[in-house]
Amino acid sequence: MRHLKAHRKLGRTTEHRISMLRNLATSLINSRDDRIVTTLPKAKELRPFVEKAITLSRRAASLDGNTGEISGLHLRRQAAAFFHAGNHGHATATRRGQTPPPRTAGVAAVRRLFDELGERFKDRPGGYTRIIKMGRRTGDGAELAIIELVDNARERDAQASARKRVKGSKKKVDETKVTGTVASKKEESGNEE
Repeated sequence: MRHLKAHRKLGRTTEHRISMLRNLATSLINSRDDRIVTTLPKAKELRPFVEKAITLSRRAASLDGNTGEISGLHLRRQAAAFFHAGNHGHATATRRGQTPPPRTAGVAAVRRLFDELGERFKDRPGGYTRIIKMGRRTGDGAELAIIELVDNARERDAQASARKRVKGSKKKVDETKVTGTVASKKEESGNEE
């Protein structure tokens, strides 16, 4: 029986699996297109992992007041556990005259999560990601999938162009109705004379 065996092991030890999920989450949050391509089981494991971090940023976006800053800092520290930490001892590791190494992608992911994504998903109660199946990989036959954040820029552009097309088609329909009614009135008035 499979009682209390909730997650996939993905053929890795616990430490390796958690590190891999942190890397995937960092890649998804930092990606320009708000999407990454991975295998289907990894995408299915990544979805709840990333959505918990986004929920923390969403809660922080809805806070206000003086206690909101303290709670926001606590939520930011909790969300940082979903990503790899920055360079811990980078100040001591540098020598005089050398520039310090840049912060890691995990720090940038937490920053983007709380600055941008928390505001984007502020009114959304859940379901921040979407998994799209792509088929099988040619080398090993693994089933690939795209995992993406919903309400991304590409989606908004597609909705805006669809609205323009609908408005444009309504204008054409309205023009034909108007010109059709004017023409029929002219015909009627021409027949009466």
